[in-house]
Amino acid sequence: MAKAQRAQAVGCIGPRGGRIDVPGHLAVLPRRLLDEILARGALDAGAEFLQARFEAPIEENGVVVGARLRVGDDVIEQRARWVLLATGAVPKALQAAGMCTRHTPSGVALRGYIRAPSMVGKITALEVVWNQAVRPGYGWIFPAPDGCFNIGVGVTDSHRDLAGKGQKKDVNLRAIFDAFVAAYPPARELLAQGEWVGELKGAPLRCTLQGARFSRPGLMVIGEAAGSTYSFTGEGIGKAMQTGMLAADALLAHAEDAAARAQYEAGLAALMPKYKLYERANRVNAFPWLADLLIWRAQKSARLRQRMSGVLEETSNPGNLVSLRGLSRLFFE
Repeated sequence: MAKAQRAQAVGCIGPRGGRIDVPGHLAVLPRRLLDEILARGALDAGAEFLQARFEAPIEENGVVVGARLRVGDDVIEQRARWVLLATGAVPKALQAAGMCTRHTPSGVALRGYIRAPSMVGKITALEVVWNQAVRPGYGWIFPAPDGCFNIGVGVTDSHRDLAGKGQKKDVNLRAIFDAFVAAYPPARELLAQGEWVGELKGAPLRCTLQGARFSRPGLMVIGEAAGSTYSFTGEGIGKAMQTGMLAADALLAHAEDAAARAQYEAGLAALMPKYKLYERANRVNAFPWLADLLIWRAQKSARLRQRMSGVLEETSNPGNLVSLRGLSRLFFE
């Protein structure tokens, strides 16, 4: 937190320009810096670091007992009591381990960093923007440390499943990003006054704890490889870390393979209802007028703003805001 940029609200901006600032305890930290801090913490705790590519599990009598890793031109074997796959949304490692049930991602995103000191103080909230230009997704601008801003667009439900084979829908992320910048004046101003730090990068998203088996003897799948990202908000880093903590708790609690895997999978099952609610709330991305409706009503209702803050803090259910009952309450509370 000492290195992060704190924020006090998420600014929700609807297609017609309406805005509501939802309060919350928030912070932005570039992913590379976060990863460096986490890696340093692991090393300080006794972990060993090896830069390698996962090739395949080592199996004996149906139990995973290690991994084959490619280091440069060499393939080495690393024996281990447990193998944890935390390999992100790209499915290659999942396929090699026999754990992949869906090859295509749930969504896609494109983001980059811009340094623009002149914009510091002008954009202070984490801004999330819905409009027709980015349908069926959303755009964002997040203030980051050192006068930088994270800017990007995301599209959920970017692939359709046809006869068991995933196929990408007609989605051009760069065109959506350009449309977002053209349609949202603060984004135009940010690009006009700032300079890119690196380049725009695309990434797949695996959401709603779907697309992979969670465990087999000797192996657990954690993080976004297990589909740990929320489909509505695209929030995945904190959720990925939570699945890793569930796996760690299970391994520390049980010496027996089956008991450890049962505890881990039970922990994920307990999270599933919340993931389903975020999936239900995802209809806002497909129908931006819902964002207009929520923002218009929230401007008039302190209770609704409190409920929206609860969604942000993960203390209330996002799906209830866009259910038939939830929408009716917008007019009759």
